[in-house]
Amino acid sequence: MKILTLMVGATLLVASNTSFAKADVDITWENPKKFRDVQPTMQSRAKFRAQTFERLEKYMNKLAEGLPEGQTLAITVTNLDLAGRVWPSSFVGLGSGGSEVRLIKSVDIPRITFSYKLVDSDGTVIQEAEEVKLKDMGFQTRHNPFFKSESLRYEKNMLRRWFNDEFPSLVASN
Repeated sequence: MKILTLMVGATLLVASNTSFAKADVDITWENPKKFRDVQPTMQSRAKFRAQTFERLEKYMNKLAEGLPEGQTLAITVTNLDLAGRVWPSSFVGLGSGGSEVRLIKSVDIPRITFSYKLVDSDGTVIQEAEEVKLKDMGFQTRHNPFFKSESLRYEKNMLRRWFNDEFPSLVASN
């Protein structure tokens, strides 16, 4: 019984130390209609854009769970170019049904341009950068931990790699 009590106590202690607290993420999508490629295949542009932004925001929030509580990561995205390119289905040999398809080729790399600022609870800037230009030229050959069916898998992997490179000490110390 003592061992069980110690195990439960240790589990609660670990859970409280790894708490559910995280940094806040605030993403602003600046002039999204002018982004290079957030083009849908089977739905309206506005709906696809909203879904894409929501998925990327959710993923960035997940990444920020490793940052210390009380910090805010403010990101202003000024351009987004999804992996691949949208083509009429007839161009890629899928018939003339009028639909479109996103074809992923190595020349159509994912890209994102943004500025960010990481601030603590006092408003003190911890880290910031203007016009960060991410691109992943090896996106199809690089290790990708996401399933092939995962939406935005190449973009998420690019952001994951940047986040881990940009904030290694902050993530590791939490």
